[in-house]
Amino acid sequence: MATPRQDGYFMPGEWHSHTACFMAWACDAEAYSKAPMGSETARIAAKKCYAEVAKAISRFETVYMLTNKADLDETRSLCGRDVKVIEAEIDDGWFRDSGPSFVINKTGDVAGVNWIFNGWGNRYSHELDGKVAGELLDRLNIKRYDAPLVLEGGGIHVDGEGTVLLTESSQLNKNRNPDLSKAEIENYLREYLNVEKIIWLCGDRKQTDTDGHIDAVASFIRPGRILLGTSDDITHPDYETFQKNIEILKNTKDARGRTIEIVNISEPYEIMENGTQAKGIYVNFYMANGGIVLPSFDFPEYDRAALDIFTREFPDREIVQVPTRILLYGGGNIHCITQQQPQPYK
Repeated sequence: MATPRQDGYFMPGEWHSHTACFMAWACDAEAYSKAPMGSETARIAAKKCYAEVAKAISRFETVYMLTNKADLDETRSLCGRDVKVIEAEIDDGWFRDSGPSFVINKTGDVAGVNWIFNGWGNRYSHELDGKVAGELLDRLNIKRYDAPLVLEGGGIHVDGEGTVLLTESSQLNKNRNPDLSKAEIENYLREYLNVEKIIWLCGDRKQTDTDGHIDAVASFIRPGRILLGTSDDITHPDYETFQKNIEILKNTKDARGRTIEIVNISEPYEIMENGTQAKGIYVNFYMANGGIVLPSFDFPEYDRAALDIFTREFPDREIVQVPTRILLYGGGNIHCITQQQPQPYK
């Protein structure tokens, strides 16, 4: 079968207009086992948080929430009438990772890449989540490309102009594609995302379930400009990783030959009484049509500073900040639970 690249498809940047946003309900009872307030209390709070994120995004574009049959009433009740709830069989709600990556071409078509999802290196059950991307594409009657590569959507960030960001700690981890070399993985990325430049950053975050996804490290905010998580605090668990990433980006050009502009954003952290780390990841936001849904983490000084940066960087978008600290205990944040479907060219 031909690849997206061979058929003229590419993955656009997240600022490209969206047809819709897809999410999946937080239904895994064990996802918040590390939360300091207890897993069940945390899971209830997480569901309410998912609903608030969905409602915030629905102010700007259509939101579809996938949920199991048993959770339909609960999902509809919490999400409200502006979020479209659809029944689907899922294991949990990290849809950026288990959902499809949508691609478009210049002739008005949209397709979806169905990556192999193995539960973040077989850490978690994924029998249903491993099938949901393909099933959704079939349900939407969208052309489907089955990629022979284990990859999660939170592990990639593209600029839509031939450049992709990844982390070595996640995508090159042997719990993903143990039989593939780095060069072979890069070839699949070129074929299924239609990119030329592959930038490998460091994402070696301890106590993470994803092995350090790129969407907890950096994000393109427009071509040639990257929002990068950093810290001046040498005690921050990721301080060395931050410094390495700055150096990598300073010495790397994108696919168009541009020197990359770096926007540093300070990330706070706190070690809870049970030893769990709460690390703010402001790069893990959602870019909606005309808006930004930005996390806040109950670090007031840092939350305000992040809002100031986003207000400056996105003067034409409305910034909506949603408290999402609870999601950190599950292993991610707003970007991790959302997946945009780009608008095809007309």
